[in-house]
Amino acid sequence: VQLQASGGGLVQPGGSLRLSCAASGSIFGDNVMGWYRQAPGKQHDFVAAITTGGSANYTDSVKGRFTISRDNAKNTVYLQMNNLKPADTAVYYCRLASLPNFDRDYWGKGTRVTVSS
Repeated sequence: VQLQASGGGLVQPGGSLRLSCAASGSIFGDNVMGWYRQAPGKQHDFVAAITTGGSANYTDSVKGRFTISRDNAKNTVYLQMNNLKPADTAVYYCRLASLPNFDRDYWGKGTRVTVSS
Protein backbone atom coordinates (compact mmCIF):
# COMPACT_ATOMS: atom_id res chain seq x y z
CA VAL A 1 0.00 0.00 0.00
CA GLN A 2 1.28 3.45 -0.89
CA LEU A 3 -0.10 6.81 0.16
CA GLN A 4 0.48 9.91 -1.92
CA ALA A 5 -0.31 13.24 -0.29
CA SER A 6 -0.61 16.53 -2.11
CA GLY A 7 -2.01 20.03 -1.77
CA GLY A 8 0.37 21.70 0.63
CA GLY A 9 1.81 25.14 0.07
CA LEU A 10 2.19 28.67 1.34
CA VAL A 11 -0.93 30.55 2.34
CA GLN A 12 -1.65 33.75 4.24
CA PRO A 13 -3.39 33.68 7.62
CA GLY A 14 -7.12 33.30 7.10
CA GLY A 15 -6.62 31.49 3.83
CA SER A 16 -7.58 27.96 2.77
CA LEU A 17 -5.91 24.85 1.44
CA ARG A 18 -7.19 21.41 0.52
CA LEU A 19 -4.98 18.40 1.10
CA SER A 20 -5.52 15.10 -0.68
CA CYS A 21 -4.12 11.66 0.00
CA ALA A 22 -4.64 8.79 -2.40
CA ALA A 23 -4.03 5.20 -1.38
CA SER A 24 -2.98 2.60 -3.91
CA GLY A 25 -2.21 -1.07 -3.77
CA SER A 26 -4.01 -3.82 -1.89
CA ILE A 27 -6.55 -1.80 0.06
CA PHE A 28 -8.29 -3.73 2.80
CA GLY A 29 -11.87 -3.48 4.06
CA ASP A 30 -12.89 -1.43 7.07
CA ASN A 31 -10.27 1.18 7.69
CA VAL A 32 -9.59 4.64 8.95
CA MET A 33 -7.77 7.35 7.04
CA GLY A 34 -6.42 10.37 8.81
CA TRP A 35 -4.09 13.30 8.96
CA TYR A 36 -1.32 14.07 11.41
CA ARG A 37 1.04 16.99 11.49
CA GLN A 38 4.47 17.81 12.81
CA ALA A 39 5.49 21.38 13.39
CA PRO A 40 9.18 22.31 13.62
CA GLY A 41 10.59 21.15 16.94
CA LYS A 42 7.33 19.54 18.02
CA GLN A 43 5.90 16.05 18.21
CA HIS A 44 3.73 14.30 15.70
CA ASP A 45 0.13 15.32 16.47
CA PHE A 46 -3.25 13.97 15.42
CA VAL A 47 -5.36 16.32 13.30
CA ALA A 48 -8.39 14.44 11.99
CA ALA A 49 -9.52 10.99 10.91
CA ILE A 50 -12.46 9.38 9.15
CA THR A 51 -13.58 5.77 8.95
CA THR A 52 -14.82 3.87 5.92
CA GLY A 53 -18.32 4.42 7.24
CA GLY A 54 -17.86 8.19 7.46
CA SER A 55 -17.39 8.67 11.18
CA ALA A 56 -15.00 11.60 11.68
CA ASN A 57 -13.17 13.15 14.58
CA TYR A 58 -10.89 16.13 15.01
CA THR A 59 -8.41 17.54 17.42
CA ASP A 60 -9.91 20.48 19.29
CA SER A 61 -7.69 23.13 17.73
CA VAL A 62 -9.06 22.54 14.22
CA LYS A 63 -12.75 21.96 14.97
CA GLY A 64 -14.89 24.36 12.99
CA ARG A 65 -12.05 25.18 10.61
CA PHE A 66 -11.00 21.85 9.08
CA THR A 67 -13.21 19.26 7.42
CA ILE A 68 -12.10 15.73 6.62
CA SER A 69 -13.85 13.70 3.94
CA ARG A 70 -13.17 10.65 1.83
CA ASP A 71 -14.08 9.02 -1.44
CA ASN A 72 -14.07 5.29 -0.82
CA ALA A 73 -14.29 4.48 -4.52
CA LYS A 74 -11.05 6.39 -5.07
CA ASN A 75 -9.41 5.38 -1.76
CA THR A 76 -8.74 9.06 -1.21
CA VAL A 77 -9.03 11.24 1.87
CA TYR A 78 -9.26 15.02 1.83
CA LEU A 79 -8.64 17.70 4.39
CA GLN A 80 -10.26 21.05 3.71
CA MET A 81 -8.51 23.64 5.85
CA ASN A 82 -10.12 27.04 6.25
CA ASN A 83 -9.21 30.09 8.31
CA LEU A 84 -5.66 28.88 8.55
CA LYS A 85 -3.45 30.21 11.32
CA PRO A 86 0.33 30.40 11.66
CA ALA A 87 0.02 27.68 14.32
CA ASP A 88 -1.19 25.32 11.58
CA THR A 89 2.22 25.48 9.92
CA ALA A 90 3.57 21.95 9.79
CA VAL A 91 4.31 18.97 7.63
CA TYR A 92 1.05 17.05 7.21
CA TYR A 93 1.09 13.27 6.92
CA CYS A 94 -1.72 10.95 5.95
CA ARG A 95 -2.30 7.57 7.47
CA LEU A 96 -4.30 4.49 6.53
CA ALA A 97 -4.95 1.79 9.10
CA SER A 98 -7.14 -1.28 9.30
CA LEU A 99 -9.98 -1.48 11.79
CA PRO A 100 -10.54 -2.36 14.51
CA ASN A 101 -6.95 -2.97 15.62
CA PHE A 102 -4.70 -1.01 13.25
CA ASP A 103 -2.98 -4.29 12.41
CA ARG A 104 -2.10 -2.88 9.02
CA ASP A 105 -0.82 0.65 9.31
CA TYR A 106 0.62 2.81 6.55
CA TRP A 107 1.93 6.38 6.38
CA GLY A 108 2.49 8.64 3.45
CA LYS A 109 5.25 11.12 2.90
CA GLY A 110 4.35 14.52 4.20
CA THR A 111 3.17 17.64 2.47
CA ARG A 112 4.28 20.97 3.88
CA VAL A 113 1.80 23.66 4.87
CA THR A 114 3.13 27.11 5.69
CA VAL A 115 0.81 29.82 6.98
CA SER A 116 2.55 33.17 6.92
CA SER A 117 2.03 36.72 5.81
